[in-house]
Amino acid sequence: MNKKLQVGILGATGTVGQRLIQLLENHPWFEVRELGASDHSIGQKYREACHWRVSGSMPKFVQELPLRNCQPPFGVDLIFSVLPSSIAGPTELSFARAGYPVVSNSKNHRMAEDVPLLVPEINPNHLELIPVQQKKRGFGSGFVITNPNCTTIALILVLAPLDKVFGLQQVSVVTMQALSGAGYPGVPSLDIIDNVLPYIEGEEEKVELEPLKILGKYQSGKIICSDFKISAQCHRVNVQEGHLEAVSVKFNQTPTKSQLIEVLANCQSVDLPSAPRKSVIYLESPDRPQPRLDRNLGSGMSVAVGRIRPCSVFDYKFELLGHNTIRGAAGAAVLNAELLYKKKLLMAQQKV
Repeated sequence: MNKKLQVGILGATGTVGQRLIQLLENHPWFEVRELGASDHSIGQKYREACHWRVSGSMPKFVQELPLRNCQPPFGVDLIFSVLPSSIAGPTELSFARAGYPVVSNSKNHRMAEDVPLLVPEINPNHLELIPVQQKKRGFGSGFVITNPNCTTIALILVLAPLDKVFGLQQVSVVTMQALSGAGYPGVPSLDIIDNVLPYIEGEEEKVELEPLKILGKYQSGKIICSDFKISAQCHRVNVQEGHLEAVSVKFNQTPTKSQLIEVLANCQSVDLPSAPRKSVIYLESPDRPQPRLDRNLGSGMSVAVGRIRPCSVFDYKFELLGHNTIRGAAGAAVLNAELLYKKKLLMAQQKV
């Protein structure tokens, strides 16, 4: 049996950090060794500093681990960063500069031309940017990869197979996003009870730009972004977890409804430990997907899609749903790290 790689988590006490710890418990390839947190928590044990907010109890393996500052060196082979964007950018670069592979959940580096914006089922070849990044920035064995915004990742898992077969021309998406996407404590109760918030800062820009990079082609050391058009309108709704998205699409080659359903129903995932059997699950019932009923499909790693029907403006419209803190955040980061491991791109593997 191969020895597990040691990992560190930056931002370990936040809700996404908690999800990450939960997903890494008993992982076949990775073992959590170091935890980084804010200055006021340094020196405390994890159980003392962390107010556990996610479902289930705090794993025992992490309770006695001490919290330390988010600065290298760490005694690990891989860094997960779930830091707030206000500090993530320079902190992640400091670890990459010190030779650590960094898997980031933050927005800071997603659209940098030499940083992979990775979804293993869609664009694993974008990992070819890593040596380009290392050479350009002088990182040695270190690098940064990122996973997409939580709304983008659910959307792109559905759009990618459709684009591959039929070609995307235009996409319109209206989102109904869960409260957990705002972190903790998030949106004040008096703002969201009996209400819908029609503005999430920076969200529409992410949803309109990130898919174009993910579906872009790697060519001569850079990504040539896809050129179809996306229009996004993003809303915060009074749901705990699960982002629901109403999507309309226009294709280069218009499929029949049965052809469209066949493509989505046959979306297989990747051969990685945290991957679901199917990345997209088609639901036939006319009142699905629903966050409360469908967000945990594939242990929260699958995207549900349903209500596929003709559109009088575009070609088709449908609803999709993704678990924003699992597939949209912590689970996406774990899956990206697993792909790095499988491709033998992690620091300890490079030394063998």
